[in-house]
Amino acid sequence: MNKDEKSALITELHERLTNASLGVVTEYRGLTVAQMNKLRRELQAVGASYRVSKNTLTRRAIDETAFGKLNDLLRGPTGLVTAAKDPVAVAKILVKFAEQNDKLKISGAVLDGEPLPASSVTALAKLPSREVLLAQLLGLLQAPASQLLRTIQEPGASLVRLLGAIEKSKASAE
Repeated sequence: MNKDEKSALITELHERLTNASLGVVTEYRGLTVAQMNKLRRELQAVGASYRVSKNTLTRRAIDETAFGKLNDLLRGPTGLVTAAKDPVAVAKILVKFAEQNDKLKISGAVLDGEPLPASSVTALAKLPSREVLLAQLLGLLQAPASQLLRTIQEPGASLVRLLGAIEKSKASAE
C-alpha cells in the first residue's frame, strides 16, 4: 500500500466514524473469508459496515473523533464495525455471529461517545428493537388517555344499565 492509498483509507475511515453513533472493535482471528463476507452482508443489511485495516491506520482515523477511546482495544488482528443508526440491530448481529462462530470476539465499543465493554455490547443486543420500543412507548402514552375516556364514559353507561334494569323489572311485573 502506498502513501496515497493509506491516506485515502484513513480519510474514508475518519468520515465513517464522524457519521457513526456506534463503533465496535472485534478480533476476527481464524474466521474464513466466507464467514467474514457473511458477517459483512448481515451488517450491511442494517446500515453498518465492517472494515479490517492496519491498527496504525485505524488509530490515525479515530484520532480526534469520539471513537478515540477505542485506541487501547486495537491490538492484534482487529476489525472495526461502524453504524450510523440502530445500534441495537448491529449489536444483535454481532453477538449472534460471535455465538455461532467462536473465532469472532467482541473487544469493546463506543456508543455515542461512551465506551462500552464487550459485556455491554451483549446487553445492548438483548434490548428490544427500535420499533418494539416505539410501540411500547406509544402504548404508555395512550394508557392515561384511554383510562380517562373510560372514566368519563362510565357514569353515562351506568345510567343506561340502570334504566335497562328498571325497564326489565317493570316488564316482568306486568
